[in-house]
Amino acid sequence: MKKYLLLLILSFQFGYIFAQKNVVDKIIAIVGEEIILKSDIENAYLQQQGQGIVSSSPDYKAELLENQLIQKLLMAQAQIDSISVTEDQVENAVAGQVEYFISNIGSQERLEQYFGKPLEQIKDDMRRPLREQLITEQMRQKIVEKIRITPSEVRNYFKKIPKDSLPEMPDRYELQQIVLRPNIGDAEKARIRELLRTYRDQILKGEKTFNTLAVLYSEDGYSAARGGELGYMSKKDLDPAFAEAAFSLKPGKISKIVESEYGFHIIQLIDRQGEKINVRHILLQPKISDEEKEEALNRLDTIRQYINEGKMSFEEAAYYFSTDKKTKNNGGLFADPRTSEARIARADIPGEMARVVNGMKTGEISEPFITHTDGREEYKIVKIKAFYPHHKANLDDDWQNFELMLQEEKQLEKLEKWVKEKQAVTYIHIDDSFKNAKFRYDGWIK
Repeated sequence: MKKYLLLLILSFQFGYIFAQKNVVDKIIAIVGEEIILKSDIENAYLQQQGQGIVSSSPDYKAELLENQLIQKLLMAQAQIDSISVTEDQVENAVAGQVEYFISNIGSQERLEQYFGKPLEQIKDDMRRPLREQLITEQMRQKIVEKIRITPSEVRNYFKKIPKDSLPEMPDRYELQQIVLRPNIGDAEKARIRELLRTYRDQILKGEKTFNTLAVLYSEDGYSAARGGELGYMSKKDLDPAFAEAAFSLKPGKISKIVESEYGFHIIQLIDRQGEKINVRHILLQPKISDEEKEEALNRLDTIRQYINEGKMSFEEAAYYFSTDKKTKNNGGLFADPRTSEARIARADIPGEMARVVNGMKTGEISEPFITHTDGREEYKIVKIKAFYPHHKANLDDDWQNFELMLQEEKQLEKLEKWVKEKQAVTYIHIDDSFKNAKFRYDGWIK
């Protein structure tokens, strides 16, 4: 049941698009200065049905209302704490959601036909809920940001779990990698730089906007659809060369051309909050010639031969030869992209690497192969350092899993405590039609 609160906070998203003209609207709840309309609940209900979510609970609409009550509590506190989002953040979120809808439904025309509205009206309907979603997520993060987990807490947490309730752990691997990125010729670098200079000049002269050029030309699949915006990040989250250039900018200013391990960029600072910045960028990646690809594969084959002949260890080879800054200094150890754990389940190994690992034994080093990471072509060899077969979870083998489980539990407990405290000091009014509804929290009805 503790996951319920997290679902409440995150699930209210896009029911507003399903508005029905025959709904007679009225205010059914007030939280502080925030109101909830009958249509908000009806639309959320229709949206859940549209996603195939069917609840057996007779008080399902009360659950949806409680979802929005919690959202309004977060919004009220966000106003007190001066938490806000920029118009650019909202517009980029809208653009990303529209792109997601179109990719699923097939075309803009079909999207407009489905909702019975032109695209601009669909976007208008999205802005308020998306703004709230961005603000309340920041508020939620602020509530739980100071939670820390100690080793003794993890051990005590494990001891309290009944043995028959311990989770089953799937087959997992510890993988090492050596990555080479081919050398790029001077002519190709010059071509990329000239393109970025052209884009920069167009922006500075007011001929094009940064957002438009990012959508059209940026090769960063993550941010291009949002006008190149990355969201708030600290220095440690960014490539060092990128971070140095970005943190030296003033709001609205555009950097000179920056070369990072991902390619070449121009960067514009949107906003800075403390030690985090929000930037947009245009990324261009040099094209790799067939000769450069062949050279990289041959170098990896030679490195593999050195290791197999005992001339150096895999760890030494990773340190001296790998171009991947995240793994070269820790023996090439590859972390789960989702959880950052050293042990990764077979199902979570990225595509090309998974196909290679499936045919290998523990201790074996693969033949050189090509992968695609963050839109980049990389050349690598991998080694299965260790294999952990399916087993009942235990503290020795699965410490990090229990640490994450405890952290999630403490975050949910903190959020539950926060909701109860805010209920007690916030003006809340619930319409009589929900007076007898069963809520998870008792404090809504006063």
